[in-house]
Amino acid sequence: MSQKPLLSIPNATISRLVTYLRILTSLEQKGINRTSSDALAEEAQVSAFQVRKDLAYFGRFGTRGMGYTVLTLRRELQRILGLNRRWNCVIVGMGRLGQALADYPGYMESNLYEFELKGLFDIDPSKMGMQLRGLSVQHINDLEHCVRTHGVDMGFITVPVEKAQDAADALTKAGVRGILNFAPTALKVSDDIAVEQVDFMAGMKRLAFYILNPHLKALTDQEE
Repeated sequence: MSQKPLLSIPNATISRLVTYLRILTSLEQKGINRTSSDALAEEAQVSAFQVRKDLAYFGRFGTRGMGYTVLTLRRELQRILGLNRRWNCVIVGMGRLGQALADYPGYMESNLYEFELKGLFDIDPSKMGMQLRGLSVQHINDLEHCVRTHGVDMGFITVPVEKAQDAADALTKAGVRGILNFAPTALKVSDDIAVEQVDFMAGMKRLAFYILNPHLKALTDQEE
């Protein structure tokens, strides 16, 4: 199965693959065995052409005129997204947001794929020893040992903006390969570290713009 170089795949396509996977998982749970690009497109609120284009980056799936086997396509998307294995995670910053993330019920909620918390970290002495999801909050100085011991893949940064780069430096030094950054600032990391930015305020500002300009949002969705 031939594939295009990953560097040529738009970020928006990866985001939509996650959406398609969610839809396929729901279909499978309902006992639906086959689906089509039209059906996926309707649920994902994109065009059928966009669905086929997104999937074509990774090969050929399904049969013309018969659509896709839900189980097969769901497993293929899991494989493509790397969700057929366990990913070990840590949280740096145990304020309100960090605590909320630690309590998020989605961790290990199904046997399809797993994100497992392995450590919670902060620098505030008053938070040391706090118990969340069976884990004790540790000092950031213990981060490297945790990453090494548990094979941690991802780190979530939920610290104040002025501490975000320090947290990123600590995570990369410890050997973490991916960072989910909730601090509203750009991080400076090496090219081999994957970073995803979660910026609530930026999202709200984009939302305000698109509410005022709904025709531009529709145009953007069509062109991605």
